Amino acid sequence: MPFEVYDFRDVNKNVLTTPEIRARLYHMEPGQVDRLHSHDLGHEIFLILEGKAEFMIAGHTEVLEAGQLCIALADEIHQVRNLLPDRRTVMFLSVTPHIQPTHTGRDPDGSVHPPQFRTNTFYDDVDDTGPIADLLDTFVHDAEALAEEARQAAAAHAQQAENWRNADAAADRDAAVTARNTMWQAVRSLHTNLFKLDLIWNRLAPRAEENANS
Repeated sequence: MPFEVYDFRDVNKNVLTTPEIRARLYHMEPGQVDRLHSHDLGHEIFLILEGKAEFMIAGHTEVLEAGQLCIALADEIHQVRNLLPDRRTVMFLSVTPHIQPTHTGRDPDGSVHPPQFRTNTFYDDVDDTGPIADLLDTFVHDAEALAEEARQAAAAHAQQAENWRNADAAADRDAAVTARNTMWQAVRSLHTNLFKLDLIWNRLAPRAEENANS
């Protein structure tokens, strides 16, 4: 199946939105200034493709041009300004992970705004329209299943850690690798199922305000 190709000169949207990552081609209008904010869980990476922008990250300001990249770590307050008065600035940005609420508004003194949960269509994704009660049941069920898996994985890790220590003491490389690989399978499964739970959360969380807004 062919994969999609995006041209930054024409595309101005989120091109991938999953709990693992949100990736966007972003066109800033002349003189545009984004609001101060931070991300509770996500690190944000900015790569300038065209134009010039001023970045304020954690109290430090730098000007970036095409070909330059900067990073705002989780909880670092940041703001972006297009410095061009007559041309757009285009960048690629990604936030990892993308778990609602993805943005936390901030005041200049650093004070935190109340959480803001946006619709998934705001991120060029699809909003859930199924019964909220069903989503809540699914979320709780999957959270309990993940907790049980984590308990079982912890026990397995303890056993494999002991196997690894014994293998190191005996200079048995093959046994150490087997223990490590067994631990990795449990780690991989936990992360996979956590992201599945995050996906349900992203579908569910913005819907709490539906009745209030109707």
